[in-house]
Amino acid sequence: MGTPAEEEQESRCPQASEAQWLEVEKAERLARGAALKWASGVFYRPEQLAGLAQYRIREAQRTQSLQARIKSTVQSYLEGVQGGLGHLRQALEEVRDTREALAAARGALGSGAEVSRALEPLRELAEEHKQLQVSVMLLPQLLAVPAAMTQIQALIRGRRLLEAHAELLALERLQEEVLVPLGGSPNPVLPLFQDLAALAEELGRAVGAAAGAARRLVREDPAMLVAAVRVAEREERRDAQLQPPPPGRPRAWRQRCLQALRQALEEAHFGAPPPEPSELPTHLAGLQAALPDELAAAEALLAPCVPGHYGVVGLCARTLHYGLTQHLRQLLDRGGLGARGTFTLLHWALKVYPGPDMMGRPDLSPEAGVAGLEPLLAPEIVEQLERTYVEEVQASVAEWLQKALKEEVAEWFREQEPETDPEGFYLSSLSGIVLQILDENIRVTALVSPSLQLRVRQMALEELGTLLHSLDKALGQFAQKHREDKARPCHYVPYLLSALNSHNVLSSFISLLQPEEASSPAPSLIATTLTMLQRKICRLLLEQLLEELQPPFTALLSHRWLSGAEPGAGLCELLVQFCSGFSRLRSPMAQLLLAESEQAVVLEYLRALMQGRLMCRSGTERIQVAERLLQDASQLRELFLDLGLEEAEQRGAVLIALQELLRLRDPALLGLEVSGFQQRFPDVSEEHISVLLAVRGDVSREQRLAVLDMMQANRPPNGRQPLFSLVPVAAPAPALSFCLPTGPCA
Repeated sequence: MGTPAEEEQESRCPQASEAQWLEVEKAERLARGAALKWASGVFYRPEQLAGLAQYRIREAQRTQSLQARIKSTVQSYLEGVQGGLGHLRQALEEVRDTREALAAARGALGSGAEVSRALEPLRELAEEHKQLQVSVMLLPQLLAVPAAMTQIQALIRGRRLLEAHAELLALERLQEEVLVPLGGSPNPVLPLFQDLAALAEELGRAVGAAAGAARRLVREDPAMLVAAVRVAEREERRDAQLQPPPPGRPRAWRQRCLQALRQALEEAHFGAPPPEPSELPTHLAGLQAALPDELAAAEALLAPCVPGHYGVVGLCARTLHYGLTQHLRQLLDRGGLGARGTFTLLHWALKVYPGPDMMGRPDLSPEAGVAGLEPLLAPEIVEQLERTYVEEVQASVAEWLQKALKEEVAEWFREQEPETDPEGFYLSSLSGIVLQILDENIRVTALVSPSLQLRVRQMALEELGTLLHSLDKALGQFAQKHREDKARPCHYVPYLLSALNSHNVLSSFISLLQPEEASSPAPSLIATTLTMLQRKICRLLLEQLLEELQPPFTALLSHRWLSGAEPGAGLCELLVQFCSGFSRLRSPMAQLLLAESEQAVVLEYLRALMQGRLMCRSGTERIQVAERLLQDASQLRELFLDLGLEEAEQRGAVLIALQELLRLRDPALLGLEVSGFQQRFPDVSEEHISVLLAVRGDVSREQRLAVLDMMQANRPPNGRQPLFSLVPVAAPAPALSFCLPTGPCA
């Protein structure tokens, strides 16, 4: 039986033959069809049949030609197959010959390996002979190696570095001459060079020591430094030539020199432990002088001794900069600088160090600049130092301000009046102390940075707010003690006026505490606190004024008042006596207090009128009341004009308007008169007019209702400063109302 592959091939053959016969039949049909088509075209007409014989002869000749070419092609193919079979037979014979030759070579190699093993001792002997031959040839130089090493060591100790390096190079070349022929194999000669690496290292240390002493050598022995640098440069070139580098190389003596120079600079300036906080200014002043001088010396003395590509001036600048950075960090890690030490360090690091008095000195070259280096103090460290400084200063400022307030409160109870300045105004020591403390702390921070100044401004605002709250509380206690004992303190009003002057000074200081570009709610809060404090002081002053004027006020618009010769039995004298003290106030508070005092007096007249103390019983009495009101209004106007209050700021015109309303003889014209009165004083109410009409005593109910209806129909908008709205109708006097131009009534 055949293999499965053969069976599969046999099964596939009939199918392939059948497919081939189908193709042949198809081709034959196509050929016959083509022939019929051609013949039908050629012999379409009967006369064309005459050339049939010629076509038959020509086609027979073509067929013979095709058969001849086919036979020729088959013959050539058979000849090629025969030649290929011959070549295959020849190749087979050559393969047999090659196999036989390889077997013979294999046998020869086996016997050669045995011979090679037998010759191994001879080979070792030949190699040893070769090494001994090289050693014998270099024997004079080898015998001089120990002496040369001793000489090199002596030259190193004698600081003759160039000569020592030349001798060292000679020994290294001799070592290479020995090693190259020997191929690096062990040899009794090689121990002669075992101390050569240690000798080279000793020379390297000497070169590094010379570089480390460069700051001294450039002044005492610059040739020594130049020699060390030349040795380092020669070694750098030799390191570059030896590729791949042998053991012990590259030596990188240039880097050793630079590292030694950096280390020497750091030890010279930053080797000592950080100073105590009390010694910090002296220490920083020493660095301020020493570091630029060091760079100037490097530029003038050190740079000419080394190649330009060393960039030795820039190297020194960077070394000193980074060394100083670490030095300051050690100083900060130890802590305990305090506010003064922190400020000194910030000012020195941020302003002095990069400034023209130190690293930015005009005599230093741009290569010595530190502008391109990282900051001496990192931003986060600067922020922490600023925060620490502000916290410590804030504690000190708070203590000083509270102490100043305590002394100010103690002065309020003295037996003498407050001090005055050269212009005659009351002077408070509190405002001067506050301004001095806060202003000094703000101005001094301008020497450090805008951020620190802004922090201190915000701190000053906070402490000023705290002080104002404490001052408000102290004023309340001051007033309470005066209410308990009218004789104490002796100069209650003058010290209130002094506190008001102090308030004005503090108010003018707010704008200095906060720059325009900074956004913070603190200034507005402080301004609000100051306004409240101002109102409180003014309210206390007016309370005292009203208390002193209470006796004459009780007689206003009464029959006793009507029969008197002047306003309220001494009212003008008391007003002049009290308000003359306002001349010790600075503007605009003096004008404001005068205006409020004048309004308080006018309001007392209105209250007395609204309480119905005096009802006119006849036309003569109405004229008498009107004349007396006009007289009082004129006297009050002149009085306050003499005190310095302009007539446009006075409210006494309402008394003149009231006397005109009372003086009117015909009640039928009251509607027009009241309408004009209402236009001048929009906050007057129907109740107020009803009381005024009742005081006249001659207005009927129908007339009164007509007037009130007209008021309701023609009520104007109320956009003026309140007056009648502060006066209740037929009720006890309310608590004092005091208005400031900048805010509503307190």
